Amino acid sequence: MAIDPKKTLDAYRARRGEFRILEVPAMQYLMIDGAGDPNTAPAYSDAVGALFPLAYTLKFESRKSLGIDTVVMPLEGLWHAPDMESFTSRRDKSAWVWTLMVMVPDHVTPEMFTDAVEAVEQKAAKKKQPQKPALRTVRLETLDEGLCVQTLHVGSYDDEAPVLADLHERFIPDNGLRMTGLHHEVYLSDVRRVQPARLRTILRQPVERVG
Repeated sequence: MAIDPKKTLDAYRARRGEFRILEVPAMQYLMIDGAGDPNTAPAYSDAVGALFPLAYTLKFESRKSLGIDTVVMPLEGLWHAPDMESFTSRRDKSAWVWTLMVMVPDHVTPEMFTDAVEAVEQKAAKKKQPQKPALRTVRLETLDEGLCVQTLHVGSYDDEAPVLADLHERFIPDNGLRMTGLHHEVYLSDVRRVQPARLRTILRQPVERVG
């Protein structure tokens, strides 16, 4: 069976209605940057369409060359905006700036990544499919978030605002913490197959201790 990091890494565990403080280890991701409303911005769908062909190509090459089979991890996103109220009270999605990510194992090297990009392009050319310009903007990068607070949100993405407000305005200051890095979401559900009311999303905020 393929190794599933979601079942072994504490960073992928969260409970609904519970804010938990934890140390998130440094992990390696396929990353691509963009901006705008994820529901309407073409850059968002282009980014998703670039990430997953790469992730699957790396999975199959790792199994073939290294004998290591790992499941393809879920989509994740780092989010920010000039005014953070865009995420809570106003939910102005047009102002959002994002980095979409898929975690890949540490055995994936820069050389493997470069080869995977070329392999995806060659496959599209062989099938006479349109090339994906976003593919060349994907990078392989390590993210080290360290101390974080996270919880599990169940429901529509549009219903996250009260949870985030409670996290930002109550739990974090009440526990002697302050926000540092970017708001991080892990999309455990496939939005194409799961009803909005049942979507499961880890909401994570990097923090540091005050004083």
